[in-house]
Amino acid sequence: MSMLHIDRLLETVIKQGASDLHLTVGRPPVIRLHGHLRSLETKVLAPDDTVALMKAITPDRNQQELQEEGGTDFAFAFGDHGRFRVSVFKQKGHTALVLRLIPAKLLTFEQIGLPNVCRALCRRPRGMFLVTGPTGSGKTTTLATMLDYINKNMDRHIVTMEDPIEYYHNHKKSVINQREIGTDVPSFAEALRRVLRMDPDVVLVGELRDLETIAAAVRAAETGHLVFATLHTTGCQGTINRVIDAFPHEQQEQIRVQLSTNLIATLSQALLPKQPKGMVAAYEFMVITPAISNLIRENKTFRIDSMIQTGKKYGMQLLDEHLWNLYEAGTITAEDCVDRSRGPGVMQDKIDAHSRGLDVTKIGGPAKPGEGAEEKEPALRN
Repeated sequence: MSMLHIDRLLETVIKQGASDLHLTVGRPPVIRLHGHLRSLETKVLAPDDTVALMKAITPDRNQQELQEEGGTDFAFAFGDHGRFRVSVFKQKGHTALVLRLIPAKLLTFEQIGLPNVCRALCRRPRGMFLVTGPTGSGKTTTLATMLDYINKNMDRHIVTMEDPIEYYHNHKKSVINQREIGTDVPSFAEALRRVLRMDPDVVLVGELRDLETIAAAVRAAETGHLVFATLHTTGCQGTINRVIDAFPHEQQEQIRVQLSTNLIATLSQALLPKQPKGMVAAYEFMVITPAISNLIRENKTFRIDSMIQTGKKYGMQLLDEHLWNLYEAGTITAEDCVDRSRGPGVMQDKIDAHSRGLDVTKIGGPAKPGEGAEEKEPALRN
């Protein structure tokens, strides 16, 4: 049987517009296309095939880590077509690989459908902007788009800390330095400890993994830097709670105050299969108004959702509202709309009513604007 060439497989991924390539023993190579897994029409992989494919692309340092730790991650450039983020691991004693394509082309705000107000937030001199969502929801792409916007339009010193570096940025109007965790610096915490001496204007923290990193990121925002960071949470309300809950009880009061004064926005996203093909992002977006800042400080995060609903003029929206709009426009299926929503029961009722031609505006959701004057007043105080 012919030996499989890694280049051939990677070319297939790029040609088909797939997002991932899976190589594991006992199956032909599999690609993820528009969210679905598809086997390629080639031979079933044997143990020596996956080892040979692994050796063709994996640096010695990572091969050693694979032997010692049972797994390793790295990224590499594939010509001008793009870069791949690779995870190599052992399973059932064999070697397996998953490669994620990171497109070489940076996208614009319009192309990924980001809320317009994000542009204005990128111009802010300081504060913290959190981008959240499950793995593979496009957080990296969203952040790359925002950084590219700053890089093109403003003279800033941008320092990123990533694990691994995915999108490569060139210096444009800004100076941009990208530090890779594990290669350039041992950890996020260490990178953050050093970053404030580098005269940065904008700092990107790839992931807020632990208490130390979260505290350092908040400190960086507090000392006058624009900090972008990601978390694996869903929904804006859940994100705030997750950050606060990372701290021991006696520090939670303090972090609430710090967040209420330093957070500028949270963007929570999900990536869904688009009809008839492709992918589309759904966003939940919250801009921190004085009213929301008060809710965070007073530990009333349960009221955030209804605040987002009354904050449309600031560009705010709930994830379920965006999903509903996408479903109504025929962009996503009813099934995906319900699966990804934060209130699947209510969403299903809405879809059932809609398909029977009933009025859906009365079904579910937080209080509508105007139902309680006290809900909408504080947003205007400044």
